[in-house]
Amino acid sequence: MSVTAPEARAEPASFELKATTFTLPTLRLFAGDLAALSAFLEPKIAQAPGFFRNAPVVVDLTHLPTEVALDFPLLVGVLRGLGMLPIGVRGGSAAHRETAQLMDLAILSQGARGPADAATARPTQAAAAPAAPAPATAPLPVGAGRIVTRPVRSGQRVYAQGGDLVVLATVSSGAELMADGHIHVYGALRGRALAGVKGNAEARIFCSDLRAELVSVAGHYRVSESLDPALAGRPVQVALRDGRLIIEAL
Repeated sequence: MSVTAPEARAEPASFELKATTFTLPTLRLFAGDLAALSAFLEPKIAQAPGFFRNAPVVVDLTHLPTEVALDFPLLVGVLRGLGMLPIGVRGGSAAHRETAQLMDLAILSQGARGPADAATARPTQAAAAPAAPAPATAPLPVGAGRIVTRPVRSGQRVYAQGGDLVVLATVSSGAELMADGHIHVYGALRGRALAGVKGNAEARIFCSDLRAELVSVAGHYRVSESLDPALAGRPVQVALRDGRLIIEAL
């Protein structure tokens, strides 16, 4: 009597490893004074604590003089104490990168970029040079953008690179929308919406039901606590005018 072994059946994969792209906020350091860094960040975070809470941050050392010693344990402690999660460094000297690795920080290539800097910490100078005029915002490519037809769940992040983002559903609390151009939400906006993340001050946010945790245009933001209660649940547009974020009913 012969016995036939059962056919091997393919098991569904339990894991998957693949390359993908995440957009991360970046903190640029121009000096090693961490007390001044803390004083610089605290008021910014106080304005929008929900935006920075548990936010992964890349520390950019590209513009930090190589001879400047940087206390990485203290730097990590300062950022974590403010609620942020430093995950890696970019640039810097060989000594900087070696010390960063000892702190379990990833070493990122010069090409790794976030959509916008979380903050830029420059050393204070008694007589600062006149600021150079801001470069004109490049026009967005015709037809560029992204359309999302399903609800955006808590913990999800959707980014429209190079154009507008259109969401034809609700956006849950804890979800995040990001776009280089405009953001349109044809449903309840309960999460965070950041338009013009690469500095496009002409970008706007449109939604049919405002319940957002945070709205931002070109880095200027308002959190839910500072939104006009009279606008809650109403169709609105968010725009930047004369350096101020304006939210008005449609």
